[in-house]
Amino acid sequence: MTTYKYEAISFSGAAVNGVIEAHDENDAIMRIKENCSVINKLTEVKANPLEGRFKSQKINEKNLALVCRQFSIILTAGLPIVKSVELVAHQAEDKVLREMLTQVAGDVAAGYRLADSFELRGPGLPTTFIETVRAGEESGALEESFGKLATYFTKKAKLRGKVVTALTYPAFVLAVAVVVIIIIMTVAVPSFTKAFGGMGTQMPGVTLALIAMSEFFKKYLLLMVAVIVGLVLLWKVYTSTEKGRLTKGRVQLNMPVLGKVNRMNSASQLANTLSTMLSSGLPVMKALTITGKAMTNYLVGTAVTDIVAGVESGGTIGDGLRNTNLLPELLCEMAAVGEQTGSMEDTLNVIGVYYDNEVEQATNRAVSLLEPIIICVLAVFVVFVLLAVYLPMFSLYNTIG
Repeated sequence: MTTYKYEAISFSGAAVNGVIEAHDENDAIMRIKENCSVINKLTEVKANPLEGRFKSQKINEKNLALVCRQFSIILTAGLPIVKSVELVAHQAEDKVLREMLTQVAGDVAAGYRLADSFELRGPGLPTTFIETVRAGEESGALEESFGKLATYFTKKAKLRGKVVTALTYPAFVLAVAVVVIIIIMTVAVPSFTKAFGGMGTQMPGVTLALIAMSEFFKKYLLLMVAVIVGLVLLWKVYTSTEKGRLTKGRVQLNMPVLGKVNRMNSASQLANTLSTMLSSGLPVMKALTITGKAMTNYLVGTAVTDIVAGVESGGTIGDGLRNTNLLPELLCEMAAVGEQTGSMEDTLNVIGVYYDNEVEQATNRAVSLLEPIIICVLAVFVVFVLLAVYLPMFSLYNTIG
């Protein structure tokens, strides 16, 4: 919705001015002329950039799942759509959702379609949400669409939460290890170096190596931090381009240990999203296109979107998925079976549950591999430091003896 300022003449001949929200300039003119005979001036009010940024924030999937569940329950109870949106807006704890739903309620009361209003008011809403709501409006089964969306976003939020929880501990250990190493190199080792300097003995190579590393850290720490920050920023800029997003997707699928987790997660996303889209009544071509846009991995999403052209030319979804060479073979085979038997959505729902479990197990296995690797690296470093500190002491004792 766009905000317009206007100056006009009312039917009684009085000069009036005000502000009105409309989808476009023609819509604004029509609405003003309901109360005014002549429009003297109509000016678009430029949106506040900070406000636009706030409204385009990504919506939390857990909160969105709760909103969808509330919509499903209220609409099933038979309440009008405007009243339903107002009730859900009043109950929403998330500030972004509450503001958006309040505006959507006003749009729907003015006669606009629910999906169109969500699309305008919620740029941070997933495409899957908007298109499923639109399909529910067109089929007259809006409450069922919201019920399916609630299940879909609940599953996504739970899976994401399990993955994040599993990776939190090794990430924390790694961060603490980096901080400890920096403190040892910049604070502890220089103190030992002064003590060793007064011993008057030849220091072993291990100790000299530790001192050289410490000097390097002290001298170039800020430079190293600047280089790392610069590389991260360059990577972010690069991955904002088409080529960069494809490269990032390829890296995610080929990472050691975590690559398998990302591949399984892509399979889970595809199966669950496509199943939800098809069960909501969307045509296969549109369902595939929306699924491609909804994929977290841009490379996989692009490959899924490209399948549409092949299917339109007479190919099958199973063959299209197989030709991408990016997804597990089981998913491709099950999609082909569902296509042949006419039970695509049910088959994808089953395989989606399977890959949800696989992602959880693969994440746990990856963490079980990462933890000993981190511990072994830290153990090697600790042994190195101990040897560097104690060997000069042993040399001093032998000299005294």
